[in-house]
Amino acid sequence: MATPTENLLDWLRDAHAMEQQAEKMLKAQAERLEHYPELKARIEQHIVETQGQQELLGNCLQRLGSSPSTIKDMSAKLMAFGQAMAGMTVSDEVVKGAMSGYVFENLEIAAYTVLISAAKAVGDSETQRACEQILPQEIAMADWLRDHLPQITEAFLARSAAPNTEAKR
Repeated sequence: MATPTENLLDWLRDAHAMEQQAEKMLKAQAERLEHYPELKARIEQHIVETQGQQELLGNCLQRLGSSPSTIKDMSAKLMAFGQAMAGMTVSDEVVKGAMSGYVFENLEIAAYTVLISAAKAVGDSETQRACEQILPQEIAMADWLRDHLPQITEAFLARSAAPNTEAKR
């Protein structure tokens, strides 16, 4: 049986790995985007946020006498690499990437909601504040993607229908 603090630490390590995965996925997507400058700019902005989130999580773990899980971080990066490789093989990469990004942001929203509650339950106000700082960034990115999915889709469809025009990225 795990104590609430042990669960919090495990979930913080999970969140750190999740942010490692997010950074790798976002960078791969941004590197490949050629014809969707607004999406690329928003992804690049979120990469910077993601790197700051990793630092906040690392600080929480260190303060609590722990550290990120090398195994979880490496596994997350490997999953991100696989996702990036799979995305390269589809003709509608930009649309599927935006959809996947939206789903992933909602996973992150759920994770930080859990972390805030767990930190509150164990009386760790510093971790709670760190996660409360991260959560709005994830919500903002999810909202941006949701709001821009129609525009991304329409731009893709227009490019896809035009002769001699690449649409996928």
